[in-house]
Amino acid sequence: MKQLDILAIGAHPDDVEIGAGASLYKAAIKGWKTGILDLTFAELSSNGTVERRQQEAAQASQLLQLTERYNFGFPDRGLESIRDEAIKWIVDLIRSTRPKLVLAPYGQDRHPDHESVSRIVKEAVFNAGIHRYRGNEDLAGYRPAKFHYYLINSTAAPQFVIDVSDVYEQKLAILRSYRSQFETEENSVPTPLNNGYIELVEHRERLFGQQAGVTYAEGFINGGPVVLPELI
Repeated sequence: MKQLDILAIGAHPDDVEIGAGASLYKAAIKGWKTGILDLTFAELSSNGTVERRQQEAAQASQLLQLTERYNFGFPDRGLESIRDEAIKWIVDLIRSTRPKLVLAPYGQDRHPDHESVSRIVKEAVFNAGIHRYRGNEDLAGYRPAKFHYYLINSTAAPQFVIDVSDVYEQKLAILRSYRSQFETEENSVPTPLNNGYIELVEHRERLFGQQAGVTYAEGFINGGPVVLPELI
């Protein structure tokens, strides 16, 4: 597998794009190698099909300029039932791609799968650095230098933000790749996602930007203490 600089993990295709799409795109155009792991195919989504969602994910990946995208095909709404297996698979991916940074959903979210992924990835990041911990493959231990949480549905106060003002139109285009989720089409059923959801995300990130003195910002929460060389 290709080595990555950033590995962002979500439960469903579109999770990472909602919380960190602009930051990933900004990293990619600077030459960083970025990857997304979707743990499920979102087969229980109210709208769209697995096949269409994968086509949309491929379009979003192209717009994001991702180096790699993976999908483990774990059961949607069934992650807790395969928790140990999921941790091992993620450990293997971390050890084989050796990212400097891993991103996971923040652990307080209205969707239980997002909360499950948050806990599972935290354990996987820790276990990946334990040399005697064995995943499914015999790979050397490796722990990323940084681990952060991104926000999906949460409006929690971020601990830091990334100024994405200059690439925000690209983020909106990336989100609109998922038309089956965010647009009302013939035979669609109403959900929170197709009832102005993109606009809500935009309002949140405009608020984060305003608080930081910029136009748009994506918010993140640290997975551990941040070390600075000095106060200023």
